[in-house]
Amino acid sequence: MAKYIVKYGRDDRVKFISHLDFVRCFHRAVRRSALNFEFSQGFNPHLLLTFAAPLSVGMAGKREIMEVPLAADVAEEDFLKKLNAALPPELPCLSARIVDDKHPASMASLYAAKYEILIDNNGAAICNAIPAFLAQESIMALRKTKSGEKMVDIRPMIFDIEAQGDNKLCCTLALSEAATCKPDLLMEALCSHAGLESRPRTTITRLQMFGKDLVPLELV
Repeated sequence: MAKYIVKYGRDDRVKFISHLDFVRCFHRAVRRSALNFEFSQGFNPHLLLTFAAPLSVGMAGKREIMEVPLAADVAEEDFLKKLNAALPPELPCLSARIVDDKHPASMASLYAAKYEILIDNNGAAICNAIPAFLAQESIMALRKTKSGEKMVDIRPMIFDIEAQGDNKLCCTLALSEAATCKPDLLMEALCSHAGLESRPRTTITRLQMFGKDLVPLELV
């Protein structure tokens, strides 16, 4: 069995479909592609796909990562050609790399992600607040979890924030099993620091995911 680390995109036109609907779409593409994908054993066989980190509904992704097992090796170029021919253009597969079946899972190697945040209004006030915001030793924010709400220090989870003009931010945030700072949580804390009464509407795109030392996840 071969395992492919696949980099793919989900553009704005399909960002509101759920992760489950995306998986169903991919299943249909697999059947049309004629590639010999690996399925689970048992009464209800299913495609053995794993995702580094599923996207939230409403968020587009430029360089998403999934792992796809095949029952037999196929050249990476042929794999991409056949799969893209069966997928809609809004879900392009951008690259594929064959790795050993024992290669560490992308989900376990995931460390951080880079996001683009477009701000509808009050962007200048938010962008101007970034230097003082990052100068804080501790940034407490209210995180919602399955067990309730708790205050957490998100400062160690913020690796970088860069303002681009008056209405766009690019930020690199922790995204792992050990620590995660979601863009929404960052914006709530940043807007509070900027003295805004409410958070403006934003459009968030995940640009890339990384392993340790911010190595692109598809190369880990």
